[in-house]
Amino acid sequence: MNSITLLQPQKIAFGEGIINSLSEDAILLNSNKILFLVATPLLDVLSTIVKNIELKNKEVNLIEYRFLGEPTFAQFNLLLKENEGFNPDCVIGVGGGSVLDCAKLLAALINNSQKLKDVVGIGFLNGRSAKLICVPTTSGTGSEVSPNAILLNEETQAKSGIISPFLVPDACYLDPVLTVTLPPKLTAETGIDALSHCIEAYTNKFAHPTVDIYALKGIQLIAENIEEAYKNGKNIEARSAMLLGSMYGGLCLGPVNTSAVHALSYGLGGKFHIAHGLSNAILMPEVLRFNLSANPKRHAEVARALGITTQGNDEDIAISGIKKIEAISKSCNIPKHLADIGVTENALPELADIAMKVTRLLKNNPREVTKEDAINIYKKLL
Repeated sequence: MNSITLLQPQKIAFGEGIINSLSEDAILLNSNKILFLVATPLLDVLSTIVKNIELKNKEVNLIEYRFLGEPTFAQFNLLLKENEGFNPDCVIGVGGGSVLDCAKLLAALINNSQKLKDVVGIGFLNGRSAKLICVPTTSGTGSEVSPNAILLNEETQAKSGIISPFLVPDACYLDPVLTVTLPPKLTAETGIDALSHCIEAYTNKFAHPTVDIYALKGIQLIAENIEEAYKNGKNIEARSAMLLGSMYGGLCLGPVNTSAVHALSYGLGGKFHIAHGLSNAILMPEVLRFNLSANPKRHAEVARALGITTQGNDEDIAISGIKKIEAISKSCNIPKHLADIGVTENALPELADIAMKVTRLLKNNPREVTKEDAINIYKKLL
């Protein structure tokens, strides 16, 4: 059995309305200057909480996260420069994965001699002085419990990961009420992203029993609830299950992480500016077909977690699971083909080149992926 290290927030608060107890968190009671980075739709929700914190004689700086799409290096560096003077001792991110990733990096890099370019990769961050609380408003990245932050590198047209134990939040608040207004399209795309975290962790070359339990439960929760959350966003039970499944996916990211689905999606985000969850949703079935032969048993167990009950050999069961994923995407109106989102065949070699550079993820894949393999996967999805 491989060695493994689990890194998780000291506090995970989950439940309807749990956000209302944020102002009483011990971290805030012991902080004097608090920086909020908040997605625009949540500004009104946070106003009462901010007032309650200010009544405790705390200085609060509420910043609206104003970037569209996934944040770039340049956008983050602008955000960092604008907020260095405030010198917070606690940073709170409220929003989707992009907001949380930027909040995590702000907490680590404000008043740090290191620059963003110095910490790209695994284990380069030298520390974090500010406390960090994350509040997710989508059921997708699991960033609220992971040691990862992902930004778009304009120079390479690919996403770069900053992976460090210093990016694990001190606390996170998971309130399904905050996800109720998430539009159906984003519900589906972020939900499939969370599903891919769980599936890639379970079929990973470095899969581990301590993480398997999270991965399988996450797969089950998301598969059982994503279509209902997509069609009826006000169903709080479905929203709760999706948020919990997303959290389980995030807990898989630190110790095991993702593999080829995510690696092949990086160029789609960088070159074509395709949303991360949408890229993963289109790629995942074909990557799983490619990987299946490396470990049919694991892929069959994924199918079982997805709800497949048919009998047969592992390969047949696994294929039924892949078809179930495709059916979920179809039910949620997610495009099936790369051509549907503007990708042309002449772009495939460049996309493959970008993917081949994401070695930190490709090394996890149960089957080796060459540039030719990547091109063939993309080509089958045109």
